[in-house]
Amino acid sequence: MNFTVVICAAVSFIVCAVSGFIIVPYLHKLKFGQTILDIGPNWHKSKQGTPTMGGIMIILGFIVSLALSISYSLMTKQGLSSEFKNSQYVTTFFAGVGLALGMAFIGFCDDYIKVVKKRNLGLTAKQKTFLQFLVAACYLVTLAVGGMSTTYIPFVGDINIPSGFGLLFWPVALMFIYGFSNAVNLTDGIDGLATTVTMVVSCAFMLISILLNKSASSVYAAAVAGACMGFVLWNAKPAKVFMGDTGSLFLGGSVIAMSFSINRPILLIAAGIVYLLEALSVIIQVTYYKKTKKRIFKMSPIHHHFEMCGWSENKIVIVFSFVALIGCFIAALPVILNF
Repeated sequence: MNFTVVICAAVSFIVCAVSGFIIVPYLHKLKFGQTILDIGPNWHKSKQGTPTMGGIMIILGFIVSLALSISYSLMTKQGLSSEFKNSQYVTTFFAGVGLALGMAFIGFCDDYIKVVKKRNLGLTAKQKTFLQFLVAACYLVTLAVGGMSTTYIPFVGDINIPSGFGLLFWPVALMFIYGFSNAVNLTDGIDGLATTVTMVVSCAFMLISILLNKSASSVYAAAVAGACMGFVLWNAKPAKVFMGDTGSLFLGGSVIAMSFSINRPILLIAAGIVYLLEALSVIIQVTYYKKTKKRIFKMSPIHHHFEMCGWSENKIVIVFSFVALIGCFIAALPVILNF
């Protein structure tokens, strides 16, 4: 039995959870507190001053667990060791790490400006968009140079993407990465929501990767799942720390990388249904308001709508996580049925 995945998840969980005892007080000392904007529910004002940029804990757990898991795998000649003999697998794996860390860096800059420079809105929309497209483009170029030549669509099969109609994959993928990274960011609006939903999504991709015999992908997903599990101990209501854009953009990059690493990015549409609904609720709300000066939702993103309807934060986290679980089952079904 290959224990690399188990070791990876366990180490990531422990590192993230334990690091909180050092990082959270340090963030308090630096007065890296979250500023609660007026666009959210009024009762969120009580969260003013809660330390942010806690996504550093998630990233730390992720990096340490991957480093140890790769070392263990190479020493025991299990799992990753055989895949790492294939240059395309190596390129895809480390490009995925680079995508997540690149997005995290953008989030860190945004958080730093908000917290240290005291500019509540952080990076401007244009700056953030440009940087996200830049990181996404670098990721896709790396995959192309590394040998990615097909993408798999369930019930259809492999689609060639180096020429002809398949070339449309690249611009669509660019928008896909940009959209989902922001969608995960929007999901991070109440205590424990983005963390718990991403933990469900990561576990799903871990199981799908195992079914497809993709060791590197399963280890990557296990590292993210373990880190989310460790962070939720600090982020569940009442949150002792927020992940900030540092964490939410890192998680966005991570789930995107998971879907590309198994050559099935389309599965993220189902597995990431909660992220998708969060983003769509904002688009619908803004578009409808501009045309009619009326609102469809009491507040967007949609988790705030349910808050305004009287749902507790814990209830929203549970229900949304269950919805994510259903989406993940739908995403895994073609793999289970071998379609």
